[in-house]
Amino acid sequence: MKRPFNSKLSPVRKISEEGMRFSNGKDVKRHVIIFALLFVSLFLFIVLIIRLFQLTVVKGQYYRRLSEENRTREITIEPKYGKIIDRKGIVLAENGESNVSTRSSYIKSDRTYYYPEETAHILGYRQLADREDISNDYCMRKLVQGEMAGKKGVEKLYDCDLRGVPGKKLVEINASGENEKTIAVVPPVPGKELQLALDIELQKAAFKALNNRKGAVIALKPSTGEVLALVSAPSFHPDAFEKGLPEVSQYFIDKNKPLFDRATQGTYPPGSVIKPIFASGGLEDNFITEKTIVQDDGYLTAGSLRFGNWYFLEYGKTEGPVDVVKALRRSNDTFFYKLGGAMGPEKMRQWAQLFGLGSVVGIGLDESEGLLPSPFWKTETLKENWYLGDTYNYSIGQGYLLVTPIQIANALSAFANNGYICKPQLLKNAKPECKKVPVSQKNLALIQEGMKQACATGGTGWPLFDFKVKNVTAIAKALQDVPEDKKASVEASLQKTADYWRPISTGCKTGTAESQANSDAWFTAYAPFENPEIIVTVFLEEAGQGSDIAGPVAKEVLKTYFERSQ
Repeated sequence: MKRPFNSKLSPVRKISEEGMRFSNGKDVKRHVIIFALLFVSLFLFIVLIIRLFQLTVVKGQYYRRLSEENRTREITIEPKYGKIIDRKGIVLAENGESNVSTRSSYIKSDRTYYYPEETAHILGYRQLADREDISNDYCMRKLVQGEMAGKKGVEKLYDCDLRGVPGKKLVEINASGENEKTIAVVPPVPGKELQLALDIELQKAAFKALNNRKGAVIALKPSTGEVLALVSAPSFHPDAFEKGLPEVSQYFIDKNKPLFDRATQGTYPPGSVIKPIFASGGLEDNFITEKTIVQDDGYLTAGSLRFGNWYFLEYGKTEGPVDVVKALRRSNDTFFYKLGGAMGPEKMRQWAQLFGLGSVVGIGLDESEGLLPSPFWKTETLKENWYLGDTYNYSIGQGYLLVTPIQIANALSAFANNGYICKPQLLKNAKPECKKVPVSQKNLALIQEGMKQACATGGTGWPLFDFKVKNVTAIAKALQDVPEDKKASVEASLQKTADYWRPISTGCKTGTAESQANSDAWFTAYAPFENPEIIVTVFLEEAGQGSDIAGPVAKEVLKTYFERSQ
């Protein structure tokens, strides 16, 4: 039987539909949550993929390098600075073994100076390069941070050649920052070897003879200008600057000024060693001739002032008639007072300039120019007039006139080199740079004769009277077959014979210049007189008479040269 259309649904049917509606509502929420989770997961996945792409592809190289840098260290290896050797190949300075620190980013090898005090002023020293050194570096291979730089002397002058090219060392480090192992090495390129004209045996002899007194010794080869010795005393240890030792600060406050190069920077009145220059000018400009005679009565007057000859002042004696040769032999002040009065200050200044005084010699080291005074200079500087007494003082190397020892050595080399002055050269075999002074052969010969007689009996250069050295060749030959225990006695007996000694002819000029406390001592000598191989200039600050104090130093240097040269 059919159910009526409007009949009610069975209870069971109603419950099922309501339950279905309830069940569908929960599913929707669940679906939303699941969808949201999926969306977030997908988003995070996409972000992760993008980040991974950025880390591995875009910035992968950067992070790999960063990781490597945390694991490795690049160390700069200082190149081995070039050796500095003397003219015979003896090593003066070289780098030692590398000093490697486990945490260092720079491998440094210390500089060793084998004759530190003897060569300090000519070789100079190095220090750690500062910001100014690096920014003002003009070399093709630039300085790097942590590297040593030449600060003075040859080390500074030839720094570009000596420094070489740094190397690199890549090492693996551990968590403590210590080097574990070497990964790769690019070796440094060593600097060039530098051979100086310096003769270390002469350098040592000169330094020893100065005996730590304030002064300087310069020895030149007159025919080339090669610097055989250049010593300033007192001296210092370059190692103190190399290693940054406390002594450095003491050097700057030491009253004896050990860092001051008296050979090239010190300026002093030259005293009588300038007389050969003024004699040359007087002869060339016809103020005197070889026949000019000046009567020495002991002194001259200028107004109320008396200007005495040294012989009169010390011994109360006069020289009588004096010509130019005798004036040089006896270093007669009266003759040069008269000559200076005739020439006048401007002419004397002109001739001093022609011999290189008043300007640097161009050796390459730190130099002073000195001072060649004039009436104009005195008026402008001191606001005073120039007097005849100033001219007299000028003529004997006193007063306001100031020179350096290297200038005197260079100027007087003209008389050892037949009228040519060669620029002082620090390097062996450097091309000579010589100029002729405007002095005739006739006048040169007169000056040379006066300097020869100055070193002979009756002259002022008494340490070189009858100068002889051991005849090493003859002695060696005589002792060749003598038993060892007999050699001393045989040599002692040989000293009484003429064969034991080798005479060396010399030319010289002494000088004594008044200073504040005591006189400055000067002595210049060259030898052999006939064909000079060496000229030596000695200066001792506030030490006394030139012949007494500086002469023996020059003699010792010449003795070392000629005994060893055999």
